[in-house]
Amino acid sequence: MTIRPLIPFVLASAVLAAAPFAQAQAQAQAAPPAASTMQGESPSKLVLDNSQRILSTLESRRAEFTADRGKLQDFIASEFDQMFDREYSARQVLGRHGRGASDADIKVFADALADSLMRRYGSSLLDFNTRLRVRVKSETPLPRGLGVKVSSEMLRQGGEPIPVDYLMRRAGNGWRVFDVMVEGVSFVQTFRQQFDTPLTRKSIREVAADLSAGRMQADAGAGN
Repeated sequence: MTIRPLIPFVLASAVLAAAPFAQAQAQAQAAPPAASTMQGESPSKLVLDNSQRILSTLESRRAEFTADRGKLQDFIASEFDQMFDREYSARQVLGRHGRGASDADIKVFADALADSLMRRYGSSLLDFNTRLRVRVKSETPLPRGLGVKVSSEMLRQGGEPIPVDYLMRRAGNGWRVFDVMVEGVSFVQTFRQQFDTPLTRKSIREVAADLSAGRMQADAGAGN
């Protein structure tokens, strides 16, 4: 697994590596309120504003986050809660295995997947050069009124742009991300393929328990 795909996931607060909800004090220290809390913002503007703010915060607080990984975890959690539709995304990952599943089972799986990713990849964010620029290219509707796709690029000095697509849907009064595609690779599809065989053999809660206990690990690069 390379580090590169993780940063766009964080920018969408999609790291799916988020810990449980951050405490109010940690959220207050992390950063100014995310643009996603504002009603009437377009999905494209949310992606651009949140991306720039998160990159800036990761860079400015790098020393602090390096010294205290708990603060990094709280920061990622607060961003995740602002922008990512965790349980809707988990249903997409479960696919056919999630049909008829209870909301409680979906939440257990979503939380276990998030925690597994945090344990495996969370600290790696500190090794990435966050001095990047983000350019939004287009915003197009998804089929069947499912939401919109915001196409963007991460611009690096001396390197080719990294294409990143954010799939977003209406949730309450705002927009939330439910999938991220980096260089054409969907994280939802990656995890769906990874967990298809285990979910054929075990229940959703059993797979979640294996993730929580470390007997199984979520691999964000399994499809790469």
